[in-house]
Formats: sequence, C-alpha cells, structure tokens
Amino acid sequence: MRLKLGRIKFGKIALLTTVVASYLFLYLPILHIGLASFARNYNFPYPPKWSFDVMTRLFSNSLYQTALGNSLLIGFFSALLATALAGLATIGLMRHAGHRTLFYLALFVAPLFVAEVLLGIASLIFNGLFLGLQGNLVSAVLANVVHCFSYALLIIATQLYRYDWRLDDAAMVFGATPPRTFFEVTLPLIWPGLLGAFVVTFIMAFNNLEISFYLLGATPTLPSAAWGALRYGVKPELYALATCVNLIVFLILAVMFVLMKTGAVTFGHRPERERSAV
Repeated sequence: MRLKLGRIKFGKIALLTTVVASYLFLYLPILHIGLASFARNYNFPYPPKWSFDVMTRLFSNSLYQTALGNSLLIGFFSALLATALAGLATIGLMRHAGHRTLFYLALFVAPLFVAEVLLGIASLIFNGLFLGLQGNLVSAVLANVVHCFSYALLIIATQLYRYDWRLDDAAMVFGATPPRTFFEVTLPLIWPGLLGAFVVTFIMAFNNLEISFYLLGATPTLPSAAWGALRYGVKPELYALATCVNLIVFLILAVMFVLMKTGAVTFGHRPERERSAV
C-alpha cells in the first residue's frame, strides 16, 4: 500500500515538473523580451530599470510605422479572402459529399506541403506572367491566401464536422431560399469557426516573411523590417516590436477564451447541447 502511494506521489511530482518545465521553455523567452522592452538596461534586464525609451524609439521610427501598415493590410485582406474561400469550399465538401470528396480535399490541403519559399517564387512568376501583376501588395495578398487557405479549411472543417445539415433542409422545406437559409441558419451556427479561421490566418499572413519578401521586394513589412535590422545586430527596437506583436496575439486569444467561457462562442452544433438548454 505504501509502495503504491509512493508511486502515485512520484507520478504527480513528475507530471507537475514536466508541466512547469514546458511552460518555462515556452514563455521564458517571451518574458525576457517583454522585460527588455520596458527596461533601460535592455541587454540584461535583471532587475529591470523601468523606462519607455525603447518603446518610444520604436513608435517614432517611420520604417516600422510603414511596415506595420503594410503588414496589417496583408494580414486583414489575406485572412478575409482565405476564410471566405475556405468556408465555401468546406461547406461544399461536407454538404455535398460524394465519392470524390477525398480527392478534392487532398487538392485543397496540398499547399500545406509546399515550402513557403517555393510558394513565394511560384506566385511571383505566375502573377507576373499570367495575371500581369508585378510585385505589390495585391500580389502578396493573393500569395498569402494560397498559403492560408488550407489552414482555414481545416479549422472550419472541425466546426462543420458536428453540424446538423437537417437544420438547413428543414428551413428550405418551409420555403426559405438557399441564400436565406445560409444567412439565417447556417452562418449564425458556424461563425465561431469562421472567426477562428480568420484570426489564425491573419496571424499567419501578418507574420509571414518568405512569401511577402518575394512578392513585395523593397516594400517593408514588419517581418522583413525586423529581418533587415538583424543584419546590424539585435537592436532594442526589435524587443519592443516583438513585445507589441505578442501582446496583440495574447489579447486576441484572451478575448476568444472569454467568449468561449461565457458561452458567447461555441464550436459546432451539438444536438445534446440544444437539448440541455431546453
């Protein structure tokens, strides 16, 4: 009996140690960068001597201001297009599934296995030769949509996997047109999946370096500006830049967590959930 209790105690200690070590491994670099961005002694901020000098230098830098605007444009429009196209594709695959569904699904997720460098070069050549688009923001958005589409499709598919299509059939039996059925029945139930796909693809396109680098040339984005600054050493503005990006990402995730905890956002239509609410 004592030996069994000892094994259980040892297992709990090992599990707790593993969890703590994992969190330290994940978040210590982020914590270090955060301290350095608000410290006067940014090279070794222990203990930190608080100052906003590094943040002031970042926000007064015109290069980073331009790069931030370009990254926001690329992230927003890439996420919007990728989510819309992936949503339509996922609904088509699951609503009208047939013997070729797996074949179409394989084609949709194939860009996941293409290196981003190759995708950027291929998009540059294709957009220039066949679409007449030179390297600019529009061309970069289209290339990022190709990269983000597969991820958005998989995220939305997890939402639609539990969706009850009989709700759509019932609406159309009572006279609703397909567009009205989509906007009044389908969309209110699947919008959390669309929101999740939009957030993830926005972060991916916002942080992308390889694809945007080949499609934009000298036009700066935040990743390309940071990469260019690294050639001259780690500047303190990079600490502030990384902290701002991390804070925005954590804020978005915190909002989604609160929405899920309060029940404002649920994933998938589950009949048992509807029955429990009655």
